[in-house]
Amino acid sequence: MMPSLFVAHGSPLLALENNEYTKFLTQLGQTMPRPKAVVLFSAHWESKVQKVSDVDRYNTIYDFGGFDEALYKIQYPAHGDHQIAKEIEGLFTKSKIPFEMDTQRGLDHGAWIVLRLLYPDAEIPVISMSVNSRLSPEEQYKIGKALSVLRAKDILIIASGGTVHNLGAIKWIDNGQADQWALEFDNWLAYHLEKWDLPSLFKYDSLAPNAEFAVPPYGSEHFIPIFYAMGAADDQQKASLLHRSFRYGNLSHSVWQFG
Repeated sequence: MMPSLFVAHGSPLLALENNEYTKFLTQLGQTMPRPKAVVLFSAHWESKVQKVSDVDRYNTIYDFGGFDEALYKIQYPAHGDHQIAKEIEGLFTKSKIPFEMDTQRGLDHGAWIVLRLLYPDAEIPVISMSVNSRLSPEEQYKIGKALSVLRAKDILIIASGGTVHNLGAIKWIDNGQADQWALEFDNWLAYHLEKWDLPSLFKYDSLAPNAEFAVPPYGSEHFIPIFYAMGAADDQQKASLLHRSFRYGNLSHSVWQFG
């Protein structure tokens, strides 16, 4: 059975860099069983109603500005899978989860940077999914849980975001040191994830140390994908930290495996 993953997508510059984190993701893609398809929730696709992509071939979205021109020349022409999109439609209907199908949107950088590092050939079908920061963590978890049966069909579920993501606190001159407040939050999170302590995790904003800095109100869309990934592994409830590093003082590069 495939696991579900929470993968930090970091800065768009990851698409050009060769560092500890990019090497890890490349190796992970080579060592994991090759999935039949990938269902990916991206922090950079927000919607009030759950969106499910149903496209033939994705265009590449450059939803950032001011970076190296080489970034805007990268293409990740993944294709969709109408049958799997239809199956997801049925699963959401059964679980009474409101949703809408989307036949136009391409892959944003929260999706294609992660996918390109894991599967550079762009030959694995992708179903792109939105997230909704207005929902409660319980509701986000429920959406992931509705898709858990896909893992038994060799479909990999990925949620792309960042456990610590505060653009206002980033130090662009990187000294290689992680800020103490970011470590404290991430350590709290790791402890409760490994215990699958949902009551505490669902109240992370009031219980976790430095939550207001690690997950600022305007940036919660990067944290919440972790609940979608956890829900997709509700049948096994096992969490393993595969990688953790920090850039720019506090931007987390975490990869969690669930299930």
